[in-house]
Amino acid sequence: MNEILIPILILAALGLFFALILSFVNKKLAVPVDERAAKIEEALPGANCGGCGFASCSAYASSLADGSAKIGQCRVAGADAYAVISQVLGVEAPENAVPMKAFVACKGCISGEEDKLRYSGVESCKAVTAFFGGKLKCTYGCTGYGDCVSACTQNAISIVDGIAKVDPELCSGCLVCVSVCPKGVIIPVHAESSVAVACNSHTKGSVTRANCSAGCIGCKKCEKVCETGAVAVSGHLAKVDPDRCTHCEKCVEACPVGCIQFVC
Repeated sequence: MNEILIPILILAALGLFFALILSFVNKKLAVPVDERAAKIEEALPGANCGGCGFASCSAYASSLADGSAKIGQCRVAGADAYAVISQVLGVEAPENAVPMKAFVACKGCISGEEDKLRYSGVESCKAVTAFFGGKLKCTYGCTGYGDCVSACTQNAISIVDGIAKVDPELCSGCLVCVSVCPKGVIIPVHAESSVAVACNSHTKGSVTRANCSAGCIGCKKCEKVCETGAVAVSGHLAKVDPDRCTHCEKCVEACPVGCIQFVC
C-alpha cells in the first residue's frame, strides 16, 4: 500500500510546489493593464482596418494611452468616440471629427465606348498608369485593375464593368484605398453625405465629351440650382461641400450627364 501511496503524495507535493512557483512568477512578470487603454479601445469602432497606421484598434488604443500615438488618427471614429477618448486622455478632441467613407469619383465610360488601348501585362493600376496613363481615353479615370481591392481589409471594393465600386455598407472609412489609387480617383466623403460627383476629370467640357460621355462637363447647372452654395464648379469639375449640402438632391436631377450620384 505504501508503495502506491508514497509516489502519489510525492507527485501531489511536486504539483503544489510548481503551482506556487508559477503563481509567484505570474505575479512578478504580469504586465499591468492600463485601464485607459481599455476604455479607449471600447470607444473605438473596432474595424481593425489599419487606417490609423496600427495593426488593430487595440494596438492604437494602447499607443494612445502611453502617448506614442496622436489622437485623431482613426478616420472611422466620429465625434462621439473622440469625445470619450479625449476625456480619458485629458486632451482636446480633434475638430470636425466626422466618419468618412471612400467614394470612386469615376463612372467609367458608357457601355459600348472603347478603351484607348488593350493592355496585356501586370494587372496593376500602378503599373498601367506608369506606362500608359491608364486604359481609358480619359486620363483621369479608374484603370480598374484592383489595387484598391487588394488593399481593402473590409472586402468593400469590387471591380464592376471595369471600374472600382465601393459598398458603403461594408466600407469602414479607413481610406487605405485612397492612398493606393495612382489616379486619385478614390476620394474621402463624409459618411453622412448623400451625394458626390462621380468624375475626376479637370479638362474642358468639350474634351471630356470627346473622351467620356459620362464625365462632368462643367456646365454649372448643378451650381445654379443649389440654394445653399454647396455645389461649385472649379477647374471644369463640380464639387459638393458636405458641410453646406442639405441633401435636397436638386443637383442630382439637374446634372445632364448623371455624374452626381448618391453615396449612401
